[in-house]
Order: sequence, then C-alpha cells, then structure tokens
Amino acid sequence: MAKRARIRYANKTDQKNPHERITHVGGVNPDGKPWKRSIDQVVKDIESAEWEFYVEENGRRVGVVWTTHNGHKYIKTTADDIQPDNVLPLLAECPE
Repeated sequence: MAKRARIRYANKTDQKNPHERITHVGGVNPDGKPWKRSIDQVVKDIESAEWEFYVEENGRRVGVVWTTHNGHKYIKTTADDIQPDNVLPLLAECPE
C-alpha cells in the first residue's frame, strides 16, 4: 500500500509556462519535521506507486497526479482537466 503525504507548500518560479512553474513541493511529516521534494522526484514516487500525494484546502481533499505536456512531466491536482494545476500555485512557498 502506498504511503500518503499532504502537500502544503509549493516553490514557484516566474516561469510563464504553467507546466514548468512549480519546481518543488513540501509538507510536514507526522513528527513535525518538514519535507521537500523536487517535481521530478514526486513524479517518480507516484509512478512507482510508493507514494500518493494530496492537497487539502478548506476541508476539501484532492489527489495529485502526474501528466505530460509536450514531453514535460509535471504534477497537478485531479480537480481540473485542462489546466496543469488549480490549488498547487496557491500554496505558500516551501520553508527553507
């Protein structure tokens, strides 16, 4: 069974392409320590079925999946079918 992790943060660039804007995501482990992963690592974790990621905002939980656009892998929430993400860009930046 896959481990589950809540994404609470997202590092974003000023990149205009929404499929490449988010570079890292992060959250908080059950022990209170922060975690941070690159988008490439998150895609690998999802592909391997070792991890499942989700975002929870305002009591609504949505899964995170990976997909491709012009050969570039990126992550998005399952809540939308057209844009690369809807909740992820609204998250606070990952703490250092």
